[in-house]
Amino acid sequence: MAAGETALERLRKRLVQAIAFTAGLLVALYVAGFVLFAAKLDRHPPDEVPVADAIVALTGGEGRIAEAVKLLDDGKGARLLITGVHPEVKLGALKKTVRTASPKFDCCVDLGRQAEDTIGNASETAAWVRRHKYHSIILVTSTYHMPRAALELGRAMPGVAITPFPVIQDTLHLDGWWDFPGTTRLLISEYSKYLLTLAHARPLLMRA
Repeated sequence: MAAGETALERLRKRLVQAIAFTAGLLVALYVAGFVLFAAKLDRHPPDEVPVADAIVALTGGEGRIAEAVKLLDDGKGARLLITGVHPEVKLGALKKTVRTASPKFDCCVDLGRQAEDTIGNASETAAWVRRHKYHSIILVTSTYHMPRAALELGRAMPGVAITPFPVIQDTLHLDGWWDFPGTTRLLISEYSKYLLTLAHARPLLMRA
């Protein structure tokens, strides 16, 4: 103890040390969790996809709609919901982005135009699922977005089975992500959003 140090100064020093220790521990836990999050992301689409009642694709990432339409053509679901479509985007424009002459595009594809984020995707999907009385869906979104999307949709429609179909983008470098600043920033952003979603979901899960 330093000479002349008062009890208040000692208390302040201990408080600063405790705060520094807690902050360091939280940073260490965040980093460890992030590394695990990045390691567990799917690097390849699933080899086998079980048939579900329907398919749901979330807009916002390269290849999502094309993969969802392919699943629809393969008979993996009766209908496809594309959620988060801009109000001004027409069905014909989406057809051009997919670049396929799918025979089911006109009969079996629904466009959801209300969602502006993942929470909105979940609400829009839940309403669509209830309307059609579906009990299972295949969820199509980017691999980095899948953990948060599955959590939000699962919370919005408990009791509905969700089969993830992660879309792997060529521009996303999951192996060796630390060497690619763009991928690193994207993963950190998504992991932070996932933690916030998880924290928000926990009280609801405890009450369920």
